[in-house]
Amino acid sequence: MTHKIAKHPLAEVFGFPPDNFSSKAQHYRKHKLCPYNNRVPSCTKDKANAPLGVCSIHVGDELAITCPIRFRQDWRIASDAAAFLFDASATWTSFTRVSLNDANGQSVGDIDVVLVAYDDRGKLLDFGSLEVQSAYTFGNIRSPFEFYLASPEEHCDMDWSGRSLYPRPDYLSSLHRRLTPQLIYKGGILNTWQKKMVIALHSGFYKMMSELPEVPQASANLAWFIYDLAYDNAQNVYQLVLTRTVYTQFKPALDVITTLVPGPVEDFLARLQGKLDESLEEYNPPDAPVLTDIVVV
Repeated sequence: MTHKIAKHPLAEVFGFPPDNFSSKAQHYRKHKLCPYNNRVPSCTKDKANAPLGVCSIHVGDELAITCPIRFRQDWRIASDAAAFLFDASATWTSFTRVSLNDANGQSVGDIDVVLVAYDDRGKLLDFGSLEVQSAYTFGNIRSPFEFYLASPEEHCDMDWSGRSLYPRPDYLSSLHRRLTPQLIYKGGILNTWQKKMVIALHSGFYKMMSELPEVPQASANLAWFIYDLAYDNAQNVYQLVLTRTVYTQFKPALDVITTLVPGPVEDFLARLQGKLDESLEEYNPPDAPVLTDIVVV
């Protein structure tokens, strides 16, 4: 939940609510830093030299996480994932952006986080994957972001309502353009290797998805870790909190995600008829009158 109903989309800028003017928040804004364990100290979202430092946006009285790095707060996602991937006594560590190849040596993409368990001699015992899914956005988020940064104290409560291209989360594109291909290609290889997987995503994203067939944790090879941003009133910041875990089997879950519920065929037929009518009108214009058809009075 948000700490107030905002009139603009920005929920977190460089890690802090727009109305947080603590010395720490101002330091991060001034130097365009990322507080959530990015690969470098600076925010690099969108453009390294002009980063789009928006971590999350308002969606009514809820939030949507729009940056995957936002999930790395205190590396809670890694310790949560390790509890599913390995025994409680395991010694483990993690690596980010590990390339995964197919049988032909062709890359199918980078795994967001690979967790590895090892013994006291440093020998690898097991591994599993963690993929993070934030939300793409509709609309223009850079305009309100740059307007805010031009004068944060004056614009922290700006009214952006009614603007064209007002930003909102695009969960459907996030699902079909990123999460589904990741599960098909990277997930397919890991599943063949019989390795467990974790997907971390925000609650708003999961609510949009079709219900997945759940299994007991002991039978699961794919776990969905669902997080929320809880407002900390004392510090005027949001904290990443695990609110639900859904345990599934890889193949049944993938079947649900890749199966779309069709709309009425009549709607598609009507769209085709409209295109056909336009096409026929374009190539068969109304007959123009000829001189013999004109009656002179």
